[in-house]
Amino acid sequence: MPAGTLYRGREGMWSWVAHRVTGVLIFFFLFVHVLDTSLVRVSPEAYDDVVATYKNPVVNLMEYGLVAAILFHALNGLRVIAVDFWSKGARYQRQMLWGVVGIWVVLMAGAFYPVLQHTLRELFGS
Repeated sequence: MPAGTLYRGREGMWSWVAHRVTGVLIFFFLFVHVLDTSLVRVSPEAYDDVVATYKNPVVNLMEYGLVAAILFHALNGLRVIAVDFWSKGARYQRQMLWGVVGIWVVLMAGAFYPVLQHTLRELFGS
């Protein structure tokens, strides 16, 4: 690696990047959510039409992605708080990150069917 390069490619850098990316994705979801919800005031029929377009497998997979982003962002945010406010946080930041990833995987596995059940039933029957 060239001298003077700030990027080290370790877990801390990847968690920093993932935290920012998930934060931006959540922001854009909230922006779109506010826009489509505001259609109720303009035209309830237009709102119903927009919501009807969301009921397809692609959007359902995006909802699962949203759950993934929110869970990672929340869990990693708690890790960042621990690193910042716990005197030994910086020393254990790597282990805490792997703990966050482990908890995230378990929670995502548990969210798989509840979030994707509509799509799974549509694709494979009930």
